[in-house]
Amino acid sequence: MKRLEDKVCIITGAALGIGRACAMRMAQEGARIAIFDVLDDAGATLADELRVLGADAGYWHVDVSREADVARAIDAVAARFGAVHVLVNNAGIAGASKPTHELTEAEWDRVQAVNVKGVFFCTKHAIPHLRRAGRASIVNLSSIYGLVGAPDVPPYHAAKGAVRLMSKTDALLYAADGIRVNSVHPGYIRTPMVEHHLRESGATDLEAAIVEVGRLHPLGHMGEADDIAWGVVYLASDEAKFVTGAELVIDGGYTAR
Repeated sequence: MKRLEDKVCIITGAALGIGRACAMRMAQEGARIAIFDVLDDAGATLADELRVLGADAGYWHVDVSREADVARAIDAVAARFGAVHVLVNNAGIAGASKPTHELTEAEWDRVQAVNVKGVFFCTKHAIPHLRRAGRASIVNLSSIYGLVGAPDVPPYHAAKGAVRLMSKTDALLYAADGIRVNSVHPGYIRTPMVEHHLRESGATDLEAAIVEVGRLHPLGHMGEADDIAWGVVYLASDEAKFVTGAELVIDGGYTAR
């Protein structure tokens, strides 16, 4: 079933992990895919893979923390494909896992620049194109840590909380334009970012750490990138035409306690 047939979808941070899964699943559902990332080899390879599968896809080098990069790339996507219907703000970094009083200003600012300003810049420059599309969707990747706290990675938690409320604000601001804005809140998903975070947190046996963290979820295991991608497909599709300002929690029960 082509749930996203002919929709032009921009996905930030699409080269790896959840972003890559979103690109694959959205293309499978008929979307035309614009991949934004700074990982040029992985991004270009993904675009090639999608084209081999029959999808219309392209890659743009975009640092979402740089407004000029974002503006130029979004306009280029609209020029190439003729429209923009969906924006998936997925790009994000974990940042330093230190207590708040040990963080440097630079460590704090880097996470906010990518995870918060990146969402702001992409939304800002996509809005004119989404308005022209008529019925459009923005999907912002937050986290379980945009809903609950934990004693680690303070800049990340602050950023994901910001994304949650940015989504609600923009849902209200742009509802009259037919633009829906929702946030997705993954639990621990096995991605390169999560694996890196576990290693940085002192894990010497990665597989054992994956199992241990998986037990934090009532379902007893970590999620997969596709678990999130299918939620994004739903929110991007017309199946979700009456859904805006919502939080789609995909966390194996983590926040149900």
